[in-house]
Amino acid sequence: MKLIAGVDEAGRGCLAGPVIAAAVIIPNNQKIEGLKDSKKLSSIRRQQLFNIIKTQAIEWSIGLANHQEVDQYNVLRATMLAMQRAIEKLQNKGIKVLIDGPHCPLIGSNKNIVMEPKIGGDDCYPCISAASIIAKVTRDQFMLEMHKKFPQYYFDKNKGYPTKDHLLAIQKFGPTPIHRMTFKSEIYNS
Repeated sequence: MKLIAGVDEAGRGCLAGPVIAAAVIIPNNQKIEGLKDSKKLSSIRRQQLFNIIKTQAIEWSIGLANHQEVDQYNVLRATMLAMQRAIEKLQNKGIKVLIDGPHCPLIGSNKNIVMEPKIGGDDCYPCISAASIIAKVTRDQFMLEMHKKFPQYYFDKNKGYPTKDHLLAIQKFGPTPIHRMTFKSEIYNS
């Protein structure tokens, strides 16, 4: 039976940090209890499933587009780039790839990869749910490291999303080197 990889991302709506995508192939006969969209799980449960997925998956990979690529290309193109990088890192070829959302990234001329977009796929397909969890936990870990460098921005709590405390910190201290500069100028200049 053809292997199926799920692909999802984390960080599209953030003001800081990268967009991170994950590609995950789980065995067709393997059921991992509790898989669902990472946003619907507690951080503790996400971490538990992250560890389970990493050990039970046939293969998983991460791709990212950094904050500068988000600024250079726009967030949708950067997301597609992160997904492309995650898919291209997979060693298994001749696979079907289910992408969460309405768009598929470009994958060169590789005819061994068939892609299908799946709106709401992170709630319907276990492989996409697994990718959602891997991407979210990986990105959260990155933002926790950035909190150590920039504690006044509360990245440990907001993970780069535009919360009230985050916006106030930007107004008080200005953007960090990992902030995306293509968001509305009033965020950074008010």
